[in-house]
Amino acid sequence: MPEKEKKFPLVSIVTVNYNQSEVTCEFLTSLSKISYKNIEVFVVDNASYEDDPTIIKERFPEINFIQTKKNLGFAGGNNAALPFCHGKYVLFINNDTEVPVDFLEPLVDVLESNKTIGMVSPKIHYFHTPETFQFAGFTPIDPITVRNFAIGFGEKDHGQYDTTNETGSIFGAAMLVRMDLIEKIGMMSEVFFLYYEEHDWAEHFKKKGYKIYYQGKSLVHHKESISTIKDSPFQIFFLNRGRLLYARRNNKGLVKLASMFYLNLIAMPKTAFSYLKNGRVDLFKAIFKAVWWHVTHYKGIYGLPKLEKN
Repeated sequence: MPEKEKKFPLVSIVTVNYNQSEVTCEFLTSLSKISYKNIEVFVVDNASYEDDPTIIKERFPEINFIQTKKNLGFAGGNNAALPFCHGKYVLFINNDTEVPVDFLEPLVDVLESNKTIGMVSPKIHYFHTPETFQFAGFTPIDPITVRNFAIGFGEKDHGQYDTTNETGSIFGAAMLVRMDLIEKIGMMSEVFFLYYEEHDWAEHFKKKGYKIYYQGKSLVHHKESISTIKDSPFQIFFLNRGRLLYARRNNKGLVKLASMFYLNLIAMPKTAFSYLKNGRVDLFKAIFKAVWWHVTHYKGIYGLPKLEKN
């Protein structure tokens, strides 16, 4: 193996575009300047209809451009590129991010240093407030409430999280994953469509004995507000549906029973009626729509799709 490949193993970088072609081009512009050169880039257009995604390939002819026939969601869009990826590692990164020149080397170093680490995420700052944290690791997900907290959220960066350590879960906005483990464990579950799929994936990795890491020596800037309209029925439906799905897929026995009781009879009704009190009938309906989805779906919600290479 050439010395370059030993020191800088091939990284497949995958990002998903959906009606944000100019935003994706901004991401690719920042990516074109990075110091880590042994990369291949995949842009999956998730059946955009509001703009012309072909401008991405026109402006960046060196990328691998994939267009899906329908919107496959976060997991499905990312999974669509995997059969074509040749990297030792795969970086899944949101199109609404921009990256510093040297962001990738520290992430690769983590996975190169320890084969028991399956995934690693960098620290994330908000793009429009560049010194403010969105993410510096996660606390563990509580199996009953299915809640966790982003460490450092809203804090100013004074170097307090420039650490490299195990973390409670992965962050889907930017995560570097071992290709051999994707082949062994499976790809992200597409049943989620949006929200919680990366946490579910990380849980599968942990159950197989692999660690999830945070690398504070790497930084990504996230344009969080661009991707999803906050407090929309779309968001509330998939957020609550995903929360319940995570509990159903990852809990067992009495823990699963307790979690289902808490989520269905306490947490979600409480939130739904708070929306109703504030005049948001649309969000009230979205929560009960999410609960009803689970009442009517029993089959096909478990397991991970297997990767079949082209």
